[in-house]
Amino acid sequence: MSVAPSPFQALRSEIARIEASRRTPRGVLPFGLDALDRRLPAGGLALGALHEVAGGGDGAVDGAVAALFAAGVAARTQGPVLWCVTRPDLFAPALEQAGLSSNRVIYVEAGDEAGVLAAFEDGLRHGGFGAVVGEVARLSMTASRRLQLVAEDSGSLGLAVRRWRRQAEAADFGQPTAAATRWRVTALPSAPLPVAGVGRPRWFVELIRCRAGACADFELEACDETGRLALPAHLADRPIAAPAWTGRAVA
Repeated sequence: MSVAPSPFQALRSEIARIEASRRTPRGVLPFGLDALDRRLPAGGLALGALHEVAGGGDGAVDGAVAALFAAGVAARTQGPVLWCVTRPDLFAPALEQAGLSSNRVIYVEAGDEAGVLAAFEDGLRHGGFGAVVGEVARLSMTASRRLQLVAEDSGSLGLAVRRWRRQAEAADFGQPTAAATRWRVTALPSAPLPVAGVGRPRWFVELIRCRAGACADFELEACDETGRLALPAHLADRPIAAPAWTGRAVA
């Protein structure tokens, strides 16, 4: 014998139906690298969503590698980019090397992280930016949920770059948030060159969380002047592995 749903349950179901109908798919932003895109639902970073990125290892505090990763993503979008900070230490020439022209970036310097989150939310709500970046140390579930909902409504791409003033604070990155993906990027030694010089920077990129997807990690060459990542030559050009077994001829 079936039991009719209570009025409260029926109301919750109706609210969920209305919310689902309002949030239409916004598409994705592919990385253009099959090894990465095939690990992401629909083949790229979801637009109309919030994504998190932090530095790993020694870069957890300065956030330089995380910022370059975010810059490479933002570089592949169309339109201006809003970048919200509390510390005026963003190095524009480095963003240029990651493909993000300084002519596209609008900087917002806030007095504290509450101001960054407010500007971050307003930028996402505006809907006219290719990407909105906010540098924050703490990102609560409540704050991230607000940013995610605003991004869904406007179709904006939000990038939360996590930065800390001391290594001990990096443990906050383990707390859950509403971000669609969570990334950690660690600098690796540059690829050796046959002549004197410094090769293209390399990163160890970890996809720590992916909604409707699985975790993964990658050894990649850093963003080039178009914001594109690449597989290192020793991985991209390695020979096909020999099969684990061979067939036996039948007499």
